Amino acid sequence: MMRILLFLATNIAVMIVISILFNLLGLSGYVNAQGGIDLGSLLIMSAVIGVTGSVISLAMSKTMAKRSMGVQIIEQPQNQTEKWLIDVVTKQAQKAGIGMPEVGIFQAPVANAFATGMNRNNALVAVSTGLLQSMTPDEVEAVVGHEITHVANGDMVTMALMQGVLNTFVYFFATIIGHVVDRALSGDNERGGFGMGYYVVQMIAQVALGFLASMLVCWFSRHREFHADAGGANLAGKEKMIGALRALQRGHEAEELPGQFAAFGINGGGIQKLFMTHPPLEERIAALQNNK
Repeated sequence: MMRILLFLATNIAVMIVISILFNLLGLSGYVNAQGGIDLGSLLIMSAVIGVTGSVISLAMSKTMAKRSMGVQIIEQPQNQTEKWLIDVVTKQAQKAGIGMPEVGIFQAPVANAFATGMNRNNALVAVSTGLLQSMTPDEVEAVVGHEITHVANGDMVTMALMQGVLNTFVYFFATIIGHVVDRALSGDNERGGFGMGYYVVQMIAQVALGFLASMLVCWFSRHREFHADAGGANLAGKEKMIGALRALQRGHEAEELPGQFAAFGINGGGIQKLFMTHPPLEERIAALQNNK
């Protein structure tokens, strides 16, 4: 969950910064001589801003994840656990047909793991110390298979493309809303350029629409988790994957774990469900059990 939230936050921030720069540099050439908006030019401008923000976020994803999570890359294994982890990732990467990812460990008391990177042949797979300590080797192997499948399926790239399209329409409609409100406040439909009302409203609309767009991104994230579980079952074994999910379930039942544990799909209620990046664990287990 942390990786996805970082991607979304970075993406929104980059998009807003780019839009501000375009306005400051006078590159927003979608206002016509009558003070109206050229929708064709606006759509092109929106696509440039939206896709650029998404691509930059994707390019930064591995570096941001390393720094924010304090990931220590295993250059040379220092113990049997690190050597075993490298061997598991190597075997699964070869089976999945991807390049060997960087492998790292980060300090966290809860069971967690993630994979990221903009290239399936130059990715990062990292696991927490809590996962290595609380799970059996078979369960860890299944979790690694789940993450390797994310890389093999190109999930981060697909998410970035989806986010780029959503960004485009967020900026497009935020600009129209800002323009309409600005004209209504000024009462001058013939004035060229924008007033202060436009910039304030457009910025607020970007954040609000970006928030709604995040619901779609989270829906896609939940959808891809089922495919990653199936891939993990294929790489490590179906029973190992089910065992890993059950281990996470037991950990949640034992104590209320905050933060990153939500990455494994602990159930939520109400509107919280719309922003869950992973489906509930019982649904994921049921999907594997029903998959013959």
